[in-house]
Amino acid sequence: MGLLLLSAIMFSLSFPSFINHTGFPFLAYFALFPAFAAIYRMNWGGAVFFGFFLGVVSYIIFNYWLYRFDPLAILIVPLVYGKYYSLLFPVFKLSNKLFIQRSYIINSIIWVGYEYLRTQGFLGYSYGIIGYTQYLFPPLVRVSSLTGIWGISLLVIFPSAFLGYVFRDGFKNWFAKLKKTVIDEKIVLAVYALIFTAALSYGFINTVDVSKLETWRVSLIQHNVDPWQGGLTAYRESLAKLKKLSKEATLDSPDIIIWSETAFVPAIEWNTRFRTNPAMSQLVRELKDFLESQNIPYLIGNGEGVHIVDERGEIRRLDYNAALLFEAGGRHIGTYRKMHLVPFTEHFPYKRQFPGIYNFLRETGNQFWERGTEYTVFELDGVKFSTPICFEDTFGYISREFVRRGANVIVNLTNDSWSASVAAEVQHMMHAVFRAAENQRSVVRSTNGGITCVIDPNGRIIGRIDPFIESFLTGDVPINKGAFTLYTKIGDLFGLIFLILSISAILIKLIVLLYSRKSQGRQGAKDA
Repeated sequence: MGLLLLSAIMFSLSFPSFINHTGFPFLAYFALFPAFAAIYRMNWGGAVFFGFFLGVVSYIIFNYWLYRFDPLAILIVPLVYGKYYSLLFPVFKLSNKLFIQRSYIINSIIWVGYEYLRTQGFLGYSYGIIGYTQYLFPPLVRVSSLTGIWGISLLVIFPSAFLGYVFRDGFKNWFAKLKKTVIDEKIVLAVYALIFTAALSYGFINTVDVSKLETWRVSLIQHNVDPWQGGLTAYRESLAKLKKLSKEATLDSPDIIIWSETAFVPAIEWNTRFRTNPAMSQLVRELKDFLESQNIPYLIGNGEGVHIVDERGEIRRLDYNAALLFEAGGRHIGTYRKMHLVPFTEHFPYKRQFPGIYNFLRETGNQFWERGTEYTVFELDGVKFSTPICFEDTFGYISREFVRRGANVIVNLTNDSWSASVAAEVQHMMHAVFRAAENQRSVVRSTNGGITCVIDPNGRIIGRIDPFIESFLTGDVPINKGAFTLYTKIGDLFGLIFLILSISAILIKLIVLLYSRKSQGRQGAKDA
């Protein structure tokens, strides 16, 4: 229990936390070694129980800020990861039984395969992938242009798996055990050191010369308002702040002004066409009057409402979490609709299978959106850009697909103000650093509370605003139109490979052992 608690604490603190808003990245290399050591001494039932314990405790500490997002979130996420770890620990135990020598190699691969697997499907969640802890080290971050986050996770988790193997029998005479194992495993450790050195060398060498790139001047508005708090009065005050900051930003002569996710809440199109709420329609009119007076394009996060005519001939409203592009003079020229929605709070596709859960989620005030279907690439004055919204930039496949379709810049619109936690803001922002390096394309983040920033194609933050202040950031964004990186070409293939390798290694070893036992049995019968 003590070893697992120690792992949970070190794992959580290696990320941005309530203790240190930037995290302690070096802890990530050793965070899970107490857990790996403990697994060697567990029985099978203990592996299930203690795995559940570690998953729950780790994510309560790591994602403590989720209680502000939704009371269900701080319950659901730790329980989900408790379940994952209760399945993962027996797999590690099986690996330890099958690969008595050098099980730490297989365990490292299993860990990365697990990380890949848990980002898939409805419950996919990228927070807590251990490679993201290294976001402050651009040379290592740039390795993601080859392997995605998965190669970095492998480099980070290996020391924990190795030390767990060293101390599998306990911590007495720890120095002697460490020395002996290092000598015994010197070839493997030398290979790891060589790979790590090669990765760093690649990161130092493989950089984009941003001084030779054209730039796109953007102004990012951080008005420090949670758009979902309050009603008409709050929306009006929010619009006043957005207009004020935008007018100040125009003095910097930007090419575009960008507002955050749902910075303006009333659905612009719906309230223009269907004036069912006169007060909201009037507020939309005020926004449109403002945009018509501007000689600069605007990109605005909006809860877009559109109408369809259903099979009965009745008008039905569909709501999307969207980004709307307005050219200079206020004409609406394009829309992107969020495709990867937050499970349970933005989207629950199992209404028919689990109507009770669906109704409960709706009754507790969750805003369900329709899912967008198009990877929209906007273009202004020769600059092509795409706009993953909030949670979407935590998944590499979305930004990668935008780039494959022509985007030269990734513009993320985010609302994280609800968290009231700097650690939560930085935990989200660290993903964007990797999105930039993976594709060697600049990433721009416009948030209503933080972290508003500009990240260059090398994964370096070149401008930012402190969280939870009312301000704006004007920056010159490097536009890289160069060749695709290996990651942009192949995506998360390395993650899938690690998953297949871990499963294949265990299955092949089991088959070999079973065949060996049968052969021994036949030989024993023949001798008898």
